[in-house]
Amino acid sequence: MAGSSLDQNPPNADRHLTAGGSDWLWAVFAIMLLSALGMIAYSFTRPRGTRLFHNVATVILTTSTIAYFAMASDLGATPVVAEFSRGTTFTRQIFFVRYIQWFINFPLLLILLLFTSGLSLSDILTTAFFAWAVVVCGLCGALTPSIYKWGFFALGVGALFYIWAVLLGHGPRTSFAAGGGVRAGYVRGAGFVAFVTMLYPIAWGCAEGGNVISPTGEMIWYGILDLFLGPVFLYYFVWGLRTVDYGLFGLHSGKYTDGPYGTSGAGYSAGPAMTAHRTRV
Repeated sequence: MAGSSLDQNPPNADRHLTAGGSDWLWAVFAIMLLSALGMIAYSFTRPRGTRLFHNVATVILTTSTIAYFAMASDLGATPVVAEFSRGTTFTRQIFFVRYIQWFINFPLLLILLLFTSGLSLSDILTTAFFAWAVVVCGLCGALTPSIYKWGFFALGVGALFYIWAVLLGHGPRTSFAAGGGVRAGYVRGAGFVAFVTMLYPIAWGCAEGGNVISPTGEMIWYGILDLFLGPVFLYYFVWGLRTVDYGLFGLHSGKYTDGPYGTSGAGYSAGPAMTAHRTRV
């Protein structure tokens, strides 16, 4: 472990992150940081009032950057007695900072995706609440040393089923004011998000739950998933919206000088029906 972050911040559990795991986390941190900076630069290429999706993506990537800095530094973790000990290891290092990251990012990711559909604001916010429920259940289960952790796991998976039902069932059947192209992009994006989020409970069961894989293996697994839902998905998603008329989403900046849709009105027009249903953001 010579020369690693573990020298400055020694592990606090029997089964803990290794120097190789820390190196992997530093690599993910660098990718997240570059992605956040790139998204900020990309957002400034957009006219004012058409940066909603870019700004939300920036928040997600920035949050991930901070979280991975903490984990790569071997910070933001606490020892928890494992329900299933492995050899002479009785406590496992649980990184609660990861759950803080997910608590911020998961609902924002869903809001970002669902805003392109015709779902009502109440449906979108309810789905975001269930995202919080998933993360809170995961954290409570990870910190529980007894068999009761699986009760939290079951509740979290139940909340995920609600999210999948909205993404794959309710969402595609709504009216897409921005057109069929946006609907096709939503369906692809929703399918991708549903598939990747299905892999998180499996990782949890093998890591914090069953203590089958080491914290280093956990970091590799979660890191890959976070990269798929972070830079990979977000850049694909916002790039797919580059030619979409933001006025069709009914969004405007609320600033008079920016015009009816935050762009001084240039190049953006929507019928009276759409104007009447604009949403202040």
